[in-house]
Amino acid sequence: MGMFDRSTCTNSSVVSSHDALPDETTPLLKGKDTITVSVSACDPEADAVVPEPCADKQSLLQSCNNVTGVISILLLGVFIANADVSLVLATSGTISSEFGQLGNAGWLVTSYTLAILSDIYGRKNTIIASYVFFAVGSAICGLGQTITQVIIGRLIAGVGGAGINCLVAIVIADMVPIREVASWRSYVNIAATSGRSLGGPIGGFLTDTVGWRWSFLIQCPPTLLALLLVVWKLKVPLLEEEDKHSQLSKLRRIDFLGAILLSVSIVCGLTVLDLGGQRMLWTSIKVLTLFAISISSGTLFLLVEGFWAKEPIFPLRLLLNRDVVTSYVNLAFQTGAQGAMMLLVPMYFQVSAHASVTNAGAHLMPSVIGNACGGLLTGYVIKRTGRYKSIAILGCLSSSFAYTLMILRWHGHTSFLESLYIIPGGFGNGIALSASFIALTAGVDGSLIAIASSGLYLSSSLGMVSGLSVAASILQSTLRKELRIRLEGWGDREMIISRALNDIEYVRLLEGKLGDLVVAAYVKCLAYTHAVSLIGALIALTAAFCIKEHRL
Repeated sequence: MGMFDRSTCTNSSVVSSHDALPDETTPLLKGKDTITVSVSACDPEADAVVPEPCADKQSLLQSCNNVTGVISILLLGVFIANADVSLVLATSGTISSEFGQLGNAGWLVTSYTLAILSDIYGRKNTIIASYVFFAVGSAICGLGQTITQVIIGRLIAGVGGAGINCLVAIVIADMVPIREVASWRSYVNIAATSGRSLGGPIGGFLTDTVGWRWSFLIQCPPTLLALLLVVWKLKVPLLEEEDKHSQLSKLRRIDFLGAILLSVSIVCGLTVLDLGGQRMLWTSIKVLTLFAISISSGTLFLLVEGFWAKEPIFPLRLLLNRDVVTSYVNLAFQTGAQGAMMLLVPMYFQVSAHASVTNAGAHLMPSVIGNACGGLLTGYVIKRTGRYKSIAILGCLSSSFAYTLMILRWHGHTSFLESLYIIPGGFGNGIALSASFIALTAGVDGSLIAIASSGLYLSSSLGMVSGLSVAASILQSTLRKELRIRLEGWGDREMIISRALNDIEYVRLLEGKLGDLVVAAYVKCLAYTHAVSLIGALIALTAAFCIKEHRL
């Protein structure tokens, strides 16, 4: 595509003489049997291996500058979209409890559809649409007069957020040689973690000063700025072929039925995880009904994708690809383990150290820093060596080490040095984000990178939400039992238990023997959730050992 000419100054390229000129919908990365891309296009050090000089240094410099400019602009959108996640959760307990999970579901269920649209309508058009959805959705949330209107706005913004995060990875895979993808992905990871880190404090500050609505409205100007920069900078040659690809024919290529069935299956499944064991019994009619709907919708989705859809939103043959499965499993369980830890670390310090919300949240910063360092190291190692399996294994071992230390040492009265045990967890997750993407793109044909990448993002999101739900469910169920045992003989025991389970501020302010008993119960049960993270990291480690390493 016109964003970046991959053949510029490459040492070897094979282009058929009968190939048609690329248009805006042509994937930038050709199949592995069509084109061979040299690493030296944007890597001056690669010339030490292949000393063949570039014929046009000016063209090389221009191409590399184009890559830097385009991806830098896209990183602004990644920062905004990820800041939105933590910003929303920090605005107020009422708002997040009403539609926070629904907003996250919007991120999950749209990435597949957006990926196939990016192949049908082109990367640039789909990215622009994602920014528009995100800005419009944020505006509706900020201006909504009823909770229903805010929920609708959150869903619309979720569509845009999914596209912004998913498509930037696809564009990177299109624009740069695969050996350099991890290096660029590390910058995406830094932008994402920075957004998640700053979103919460910004949202809390705005809520305390000018009201929660501005937490949404303030996102509109930078989103529109990012949109204008994309329109201006992503200069893609547009060769319209209305006779061959009318708008109606493009719409017919979209697998709407598959998207709907997948959405229903995921939403019902996540609702089961959210309700079961916490708000309702696992054997309740509502939970069992939702579970049945999730399973049946998922089964119908597989049948539609396998036997009916002309252009399925997820080709099932990808699940027969070892590289795809191992990448999905590795990232899903690593992300789920990290998500459970990130949710419960602030709670641990609020309970055990009586920390304020701000101070408890600050304890997550070491993990965020570790995440960024892991991504940068992965990019450097893969670019220099062309190997990614060993670094993926290292990431899983690092995470497992962190969760083991937390289980063994976090028993209350945690020192500053002990609070840094979460750094290896973030470091391992940062490695997984980059290494899994490289393992995936190295193992699939270029024409399938878009849809396979969207599947990777879906697996990561499902892993995150599942990890959060499982950890929260285990905490609630074990904590209730532990409190009943420790508070045996106390008056108003059930009232104390109810408040301790639902109001962390109540627990933080408890004093005397009652406070000691409740805190001890919390600390013990939080260790069970760290065990969940450890199990997830070990499953990811198994998947990492099964990765088949390809020569980059």
